[in-house]
Amino acid sequence: MELLKEKGLYLERVANGIECLDILKEKDYDLILMDIQMPLMNGYDTTIAIRKLTDQQKAQIPIIALTANAFAEDRQKALAVGMNDFIAKPIDLQILLPLLAKYL
Repeated sequence: MELLKEKGLYLERVANGIECLDILKEKDYDLILMDIQMPLMNGYDTTIAIRKLTDQQKAQIPIIALTANAFAEDRQKALAVGMNDFIAKPIDLQILLPLLAKYL
């Protein structure tokens, strides 16, 4: 987060998918970096819930999956539930920054 803040990005962090949904309903964001393995509601289920929101602007927010599971089937599942893109951990800024630029 600190490295992205140094690049001039404003970030907020939540602990789980339920918090993500709650804060998204209250505020507007340009993009979500979605961890797949979160407590209470994982990134897949959170993405599915976001895509079902009645506010179409929020329902279509770009979502980039962040995961330590970098297999092809993990990427396919992320895209299948409605995520826009996928990046494996550990995060490489040389990969992440152009990816962010693509959606921002």
